[in-house]
Amino acid sequence: MKLTEIEVLLRRHRTASVLGAFILLVAGLDLILNPTHLPNNEFAGIPFLVSGLAILALVFRRAPGAPAPEDRTTLASRLLYRVTLRGRLVRWFPAFAIVLIGLDLAYNQLVFGGLSLGTEDTTFLLFAGALFAYPFLPARFGRERDFVLMFMTALILILVVPLLIARLYYQDFEKSVDIYSWTALAPQTAWMLNLVGVPASVHPFPPFTAPALTFTTKSGAVLTVVITTACSGIYSFGIFASAFVAFVVTEFDRVRPKVLVLLGLGFLTAYVANILRMVLIVLFGAYSDTPQESVNNLLIAHSNLGWLIFLGWIALFWGLVFRFVVRPSASAETSTTSEAPPPSRKRGVLCGVCEEPLTPALPGYRCECGRFYHVACAATVEECPRCHRPMKVAGTGEGTPVPP
Repeated sequence: MKLTEIEVLLRRHRTASVLGAFILLVAGLDLILNPTHLPNNEFAGIPFLVSGLAILALVFRRAPGAPAPEDRTTLASRLLYRVTLRGRLVRWFPAFAIVLIGLDLAYNQLVFGGLSLGTEDTTFLLFAGALFAYPFLPARFGRERDFVLMFMTALILILVVPLLIARLYYQDFEKSVDIYSWTALAPQTAWMLNLVGVPASVHPFPPFTAPALTFTTKSGAVLTVVITTACSGIYSFGIFASAFVAFVVTEFDRVRPKVLVLLGLGFLTAYVANILRMVLIVLFGAYSDTPQESVNNLLIAHSNLGWLIFLGWIALFWGLVFRFVVRPSASAETSTTSEAPPPSRKRGVLCGVCEEPLTPALPGYRCECGRFYHVACAATVEECPRCHRPMKVAGTGEGTPVPP
């Protein structure tokens, strides 16, 4: 199958293609920021990330010579317009990004005595990269560049800023990192395990600062697991929250009540899904025959069960978003536009490129999908903007010349 055929197929199923691209992007970022314990998996998220970006590039690629999209008045564009002093600061974004990268490296040198990039540093550097590239992207990709910048900004506000505040409060690097596991994960997991009949308790486990969860297997063995930040699922939750916030501000011109309700339900169910992940991981070890099998099953479940549950839940949630939020909003905008026709409506058959009427004085061209074009306009583009079939003005295979 040729690349053009793949592109046409993806655009005909735009909703499913964008949904699949979002799932791949979330999976790639999650595996990069929160890798599993399997060997040689540091780059496991890169194929997911590249595939998601490739799908989005094919879906939203514009035909050469097609008119540029109109300026969007979304929440993100209005916010960036105000923050950047009516756009005057945008050209300085690369300089700001270089300063931020220098500050992060200096912070690592000051605290750790060398380069020791953790998850928070990676997030910060990705934000700096998005800031650096923002002014160089073409204007026709305004929505995409706004989404990336808003996503990275939300990730900084959700993951990095709270951690820095916790460090200032506790004055202890390790203790501040494990605050989420102590307060919002380990006690709830132990409560649910006791509810289903598996005795479990949470307690300190020196020299670790993270909470330890001790449970009894069906064979009578007592096992203890330490729930560190990397195992807590906080990074997956942060990625989901940031992606949804970026989606809302780049797709909508105002925050609708049902979007807020869906956002609240999404955060709540994501939190519940994370606790369910921990419970299932422990149950895999609790219902094993021998202590050795319990440890092996725990490791297998820890490496695979978490991201499978997360991706399944993400697919369900984004499917509901596209079904009940995106499509109804698009239908409402279409009906509003149809009810309010433009004051000066052009008559006759309009060209699909320049939107001017076809006249006997100008030769016309009809694509197989039925759309008409001026021959001169059709010669400036490689494909039909409606169906994306190649337009061969000189031939007769892909379209039918219309006599003047």
